Amino acid sequence: MTDKKLWAGRFNEPTDAFVEAFTASVEFDQRLAPQDIAGSIAHATMLTRQGILTEEEFASIKAGLEQILASIEKGEFEWSVALEDVHMNVEAALTEAIGIAGKKLHTGRSRNDQVATDIRLYMRDEIDLVLAEVSRLQEALLLVAEREAATILPGFTHLQTAQPVTFGHHMMAWFEMLQRDAGRLADCRARMNVMPLGAAALAGTTYPIDRHYTAQLLGFDAPAENSLDAVSDRDFAIEFTAAASILMMHLSRFSEELIIWSSAQFAFVTLSDAFCTGSSIMPQKKNPDVPELVRGKSGRIFGHLMALLTLMKGQPLAYNKDNQEDKEPLFDTVDNLKGCLKVFADMIPAIQCRADNMRNATMKGFATATDLADYLVVKGVAFRDAHEIVGKAVALCIEKECDLSDLSLAELQAFSDIIDEEVFTVLTLEGSVKARDHIGGTAPNQVLAAVKRARQRLNEN
Repeated sequence: MTDKKLWAGRFNEPTDAFVEAFTASVEFDQRLAPQDIAGSIAHATMLTRQGILTEEEFASIKAGLEQILASIEKGEFEWSVALEDVHMNVEAALTEAIGIAGKKLHTGRSRNDQVATDIRLYMRDEIDLVLAEVSRLQEALLLVAEREAATILPGFTHLQTAQPVTFGHHMMAWFEMLQRDAGRLADCRARMNVMPLGAAALAGTTYPIDRHYTAQLLGFDAPAENSLDAVSDRDFAIEFTAAASILMMHLSRFSEELIIWSSAQFAFVTLSDAFCTGSSIMPQKKNPDVPELVRGKSGRIFGHLMALLTLMKGQPLAYNKDNQEDKEPLFDTVDNLKGCLKVFADMIPAIQCRADNMRNATMKGFATATDLADYLVVKGVAFRDAHEIVGKAVALCIEKECDLSDLSLAELQAFSDIIDEEVFTVLTLEGSVKARDHIGGTAPNQVLAAVKRARQRLNEN
């Protein structure tokens, strides 16, 4: 394959060797080859329909592109840095294979609208894969939530014991976060599904092209309305990376909980050995490396979002070479997001709850104090008075080093004579979670109902 520049006609000197390597993108944009070839076949199909290419030329172009794709997929294609990018490598190989018909493929388009189309096709495919992994992780959470619907877990605010919840209810909180993530990604996909092809370099083309037909062939909802915007827009890349950053923030928070919960100090859960590593010096160690690495990768993806915002903030219309720098952060975001989702979806079903430890921890923080206050309010005590009564009871428990449920009826009645034997039902952990019997509450039957609704939502998606 010749390394001759396809744009060399205007130049009298060869490109400096360092500049050639510095400006090339083929080392990373070659992953766009399937989309580039799909776009080229659709473009050639449209040119043929419009009478710009003959049927014979189209047949030759299509067969040549399919052969090039097969060569790429087998790892036999020879990429050339001198040809700069995936587009020119493919076109040069096509021309070498089929002759002058290959040179006609670029009629009515530019690398500017070509790359913008390729990236949208690529991102559309990748978002579908990401959404599939999000759904798989959600399914894993539903399995655990159903299994642990009644398992008592201390609910925290400020990382202090607040009220009893169930482990299943806690898992459903992560399900809801991922549901919002899926919605953001779907919205992003819908907005990016417009076709830049036909905008050419920036002003459109004088050839009688049919952009609606090409858009239909490539599965786009419509062609982009403005040629200047079509070639220079990277909002979709920023929007995807923003959605990915929020998703990674959720996974990072989840990772933090798994790291804390699996520590010897908490010992709420046991992670499968398959997702942990050991220490080179301390034989007793079992390190939660997977959640730690996911937590760390969140910062990497946040950085890519800032990089893309910074990349675009000073660019005038239309296309600028700066935009070559969009691909590496975008590709790295895609790769790491899919990897983090995959490992989480595999890891979550294997979590083992240490129910006794979670229950004992819940007993240590006066988790049913609010239940006692609510009990008093139902009995007719004003909430602020009930708050004070319970606060005094907690102070006695701290002094005696016991839980509220350990106080005798006489001790409780010393704070309010309205208290009766029924109070001990209220002060149990099971009674506390069972009392939150409404949609969104932590009562076990509500958790199971939430799991059922969530499965219906996933099926609808």
